[in-house]
Amino acid sequence: MSTQAVSKGPHPLLAKYLNQLATHPLRTKAITAALLYFLQEVVASHIARTPYRRVRRTAPLYDHLLSLARIDTKSLKMALYGFFVSAPLGHFLVGALQKVFAGKTGAKARVGQILANNLIVSPIQACAYLTSMAVISGARSKDEIMKTIKTGFLSVVRITWVVSPLSMTIAQRYIPLHLWVPFFNAIQFVLGTYFNVRVKKARGREERRD
Repeated sequence: MSTQAVSKGPHPLLAKYLNQLATHPLRTKAITAALLYFLQEVVASHIARTPYRRVRRTAPLYDHLLSLARIDTKSLKMALYGFFVSAPLGHFLVGALQKVFAGKTGAKARVGQILANNLIVSPIQACAYLTSMAVISGARSKDEIMKTIKTGFLSVVRITWVVSPLSMTIAQRYIPLHLWVPFFNAIQFVLGTYFNVRVKKARGREERRD
């Protein structure tokens, strides 16, 4: 009696997500980015063990719970950044890149896609990210924003130039096109959380020295 291997399809939740991604791509990416950036800030705060936000004893219960969960206004602002800036920008830039290289599978096309991503997409996203982080951190003038961009641009782009070719190569070889968004979201979440933790720990050390 012969047995046939049963190939399992994607998890029902993943299937629903991919369906939403196909039918409502921008909306789905925006909601996903908002949630991931929100979680990234909260998780990084827990790992870095940032001090709890001080809450008055007479404050409502939900305010105490938010403090214990290390959920503050920055977490909400990061969610807004993900929804209104990161997701739409990534949607149009990466979408344009995929259209340009659609149907091209040769080595030259792969290298061209990686170069275009590193030299065009990544710098634009880095500028948008640093501008948004400057505003979230309290910058109000053009000079303050430009200072943040000049200070952080090279370090952000350098990291991208290391991670992006590797992740893009993995995606090109092993990840189906319809799974690219979840794949890159996962990488961005892990890296973003890691660097957020480093920044928070460094800031904590400076505050303790002061």
